[in-house]
Amino acid sequence: MDVKITIVDREGTSHLVDAPTDMAMNLMEIIRSYELAPEGTIGICGGMAMCASCQCYIQSITPLPEKGDEEEAMLAEAFYVEDNSRLSCQLPITESMEGLKIELAPSEE
Repeated sequence: MDVKITIVDREGTSHLVDAPTDMAMNLMEIIRSYELAPEGTIGICGGMAMCASCQCYIQSITPLPEKGDEEEAMLAEAFYVEDNSRLSCQLPITESMEGLKIELAPSEE
């Protein structure tokens, strides 16, 4: 089953994408698979919550898992952090994400 997620890229363009819930993917991998951020600017650490290159802003009232300690620690050090910031590598794609809207945080480069 796929869920529909809206992703606003760093240029401000909105993309409605289908994200499979049955492939154990996370949101960062979806962003990469649709090439919505330039190669090498997202998921630099490979999804280990070690870099914040995949930071995004949650723009919908969608139930998401709580932040883990690693994610909290990384966001405490990252640039451009807002109250609604999350690391997209820490958000597994689930059916409850239907209708999620996110915006990619600016690149730190």
